[in-house]
Amino acid sequence: MNKTIKKIKQFITQQRLFSLNQKLIVGVSGGADSVFLIHILRELGYTCVVAHCNFHLRGEESDRDALFVKLLAEELNIPLRSIDFQTEKYASEQKISIEMAARELRYAWFAELKEQENADCIAIAHHSDDVVETFLINMTRGTGIQGLTGIKPKNGDVVRPLLSLSRQEIEEYLHEKNISFVEDSTNKESIYVRNKFRNRIIPLLQTINPSFKESILQTIENLQKTESFVENRLNAIKAILFTEKGDAQYITIEKLKEEDSPLFILYELLYPYGFSASAIEDVYNGLDGMPGKQYFSEEYRLLKDRKYLVLSQKRQETQTIYTLQSTDVNIEIPLKIKITYQENIPDFKIIKDKRFCYLNVDKLTFPLEIRRWERGDTFVPFGMKNRKKVSDFFIDRQFSILQKEQAWLLLSGREIAWIIGERSDDRFKIDAKTKKIMILELL
Repeated sequence: MNKTIKKIKQFITQQRLFSLNQKLIVGVSGGADSVFLIHILRELGYTCVVAHCNFHLRGEESDRDALFVKLLAEELNIPLRSIDFQTEKYASEQKISIEMAARELRYAWFAELKEQENADCIAIAHHSDDVVETFLINMTRGTGIQGLTGIKPKNGDVVRPLLSLSRQEIEEYLHEKNISFVEDSTNKESIYVRNKFRNRIIPLLQTINPSFKESILQTIENLQKTESFVENRLNAIKAILFTEKGDAQYITIEKLKEEDSPLFILYELLYPYGFSASAIEDVYNGLDGMPGKQYFSEEYRLLKDRKYLVLSQKRQETQTIYTLQSTDVNIEIPLKIKITYQENIPDFKIIKDKRFCYLNVDKLTFPLEIRRWERGDTFVPFGMKNRKKVSDFFIDRQFSILQKEQAWLLLSGREIAWIIGERSDDRFKIDAKTKKIMILELL
């Protein structure tokens, strides 16, 4: 067996990327790397489907690549799936770079194709030179340790069997075997960020250290070991700092401040949720500030409360109202509530638990409504005679800002009958004159 093929086979086995009984979607552009990948996988006996994207960014050259891949798939007797993208239009609509647009379109389609073909994973032709380039790109943009540990051999469904090889090794093999491929003319231009590193910066650094790439790969290997150690330590710290309540996670501020490197820890904890480095630094600088400050990533919100940083997914701002009919015996949305009715009898017993609410049916107007609380809402707390603002009730109960936001109300007409899971309204209580009782149990 050729030493290059043997090297790849060992890498696939060591990294547990996939097995011979699995089906692979293989991204093939027509360039040297992907042509090499599909040839090797076929020679090793894997079941493959060739996937080609035409991004229509290079005019006739893009169509030439599509035709080349079609003929290649026919020559190798491998099924071909191809797609055309309006990449520039997508980039403009999404307000992202051409590089990012192509990446998003490619990987989204690969994922769809994997499901359609009932395949097991998606094979991509990244090699060790790509690892070096990605390291340098991430370093110049600013990143945490995860951004400096290179491209992973396996990331979810995506596998990269060629990471143990360099671009030079790939091209030497293709030349030795007289395997043809197409050249992307833009690779020689320095229009895109990656090309600037590939064509200008890395060659310049190699004049300082001819073994620059090897040195970076060794550095990445060292960082991977460091990342593993840090990850284990962070998991232990996270178990101390994080408390999960409902749909939110609470980070104890005082315990965070007691750690040796609170800013670093905060970065490692929040970066996976999409918070930028500058936003995380703002969070750190505001740890001793007044409660109520909010910070946002694309999908998450971090709220500075009195004792906690509260992490939760962003909420929809529109108020949604749910109805409860007199015939309902259970509801699932927005909360799980069991509903029963009972005639009032002298020895009727009330369970003293906030999960239960007992209402006088004669005083209710159906359908009842369930909604979030709003500023200005008032009710008469059970056992009292005067109205009280719901917001003041929350203050008395020392509710966090997130707890306030997550509170639900049960209303009869325009009046609050129950702050669900907390307190009922005195005006709807059962008494000696009550004939029928509505019993609600929050599950």
